[in-house]
Amino acid sequence: MEDIMTTGLGLLGGLAIFLYGMKMMSSNLQEAAGERMRSILGAMTKNPVLGVLAGAVATAVLQSSSATTVMTIGFVSAGLMRLPQAIPIIMGANIGTTVTAQILAFKLSDFILAFVVAGFLIMSVAKRQRVKLGGSALFGFGLLFVGIETMGSAMKPLASDPLFTGLIAQVSDAPVLGVVVGTAMTLIVQSSSATIAVLQNLAAQPGPDGASIIGLDGAIPFLLGDNLGTTITALLASIGQSRDAKRVALSHCIFNLSGCLLFVGLTGPFAAFVAALPPAGAEVGIIARQIANAHTCFNVAMTLIWLPLVPVMVKLVTLALPERPRRPRNPIMGADQERRGTLTA
Repeated sequence: MEDIMTTGLGLLGGLAIFLYGMKMMSSNLQEAAGERMRSILGAMTKNPVLGVLAGAVATAVLQSSSATTVMTIGFVSAGLMRLPQAIPIIMGANIGTTVTAQILAFKLSDFILAFVVAGFLIMSVAKRQRVKLGGSALFGFGLLFVGIETMGSAMKPLASDPLFTGLIAQVSDAPVLGVVVGTAMTLIVQSSSATIAVLQNLAAQPGPDGASIIGLDGAIPFLLGDNLGTTITALLASIGQSRDAKRVALSHCIFNLSGCLLFVGLTGPFAAFVAALPPAGAEVGIIARQIANAHTCFNVAMTLIWLPLVPVMVKLVTLALPERPRRPRNPIMGADQERRGTLTA
């Protein structure tokens, strides 16, 4: 019982530190570069390819696909951007968010506290606001990795627990179940980066045979579910917005759902393709990078599929969310108002 409590507190504590570090890094980067990213998004939407690039760059810089998505929905709601211009940006945001997983795959254990100390000193000593924000972002970046290390340490005992490994094996053998679990985790945590970090840490734990406890084949369905769960942010941001803004959020759902349905049936071939990419080595040592590569490949592939079909996506979301019919004028009220107007005259 005590071991379960210790592991649970380690996981939750590490996740809390990770989420706080991610929020701190993202919010400070948004404050420092948000206006510039808004300008980039507004200027690079004439061409769909440039729209994808703008969405990817904005998300990679701000370290938040939610920020890019919410900004885009705001532009569309305000009439500053049309629906066909917004959809490529959402696709680019999906690519940009994979940068976080790539960063997390680096082995930065020896430098974690250096980031924390450097960030703390900069944000404490700096006089210029932009430099202070940069220091706060660096401090958050360090905390992010502290959280990852805490979660990794808490997960080590689980790798030797027969009950846990048996449960993971069952989930790994049922890709659809992996998708459901990944979606649920992201809906609860409200951060795709956090759930991917948990997945990378879990996959890096060696099982009794020395191989990854979950393996790349087992990790991919979780990853697909994670992509599906992250669409809830766009849906929530579109509440109370214009019809086109709601269509942007729906296009995000269709994009990720179609990818999930396509790739869940291709888990084996997709895992083989990702495994053939660099780096090479023992599975446990490189699987965090493989998961990051799978995340990037998935979103790039879906963007290449959907980008030429943006007009089709526009038609789909317009059919799903048609314009509301205007209320017909009440003929009795109209006649009454007309009579009153005649009497007044």
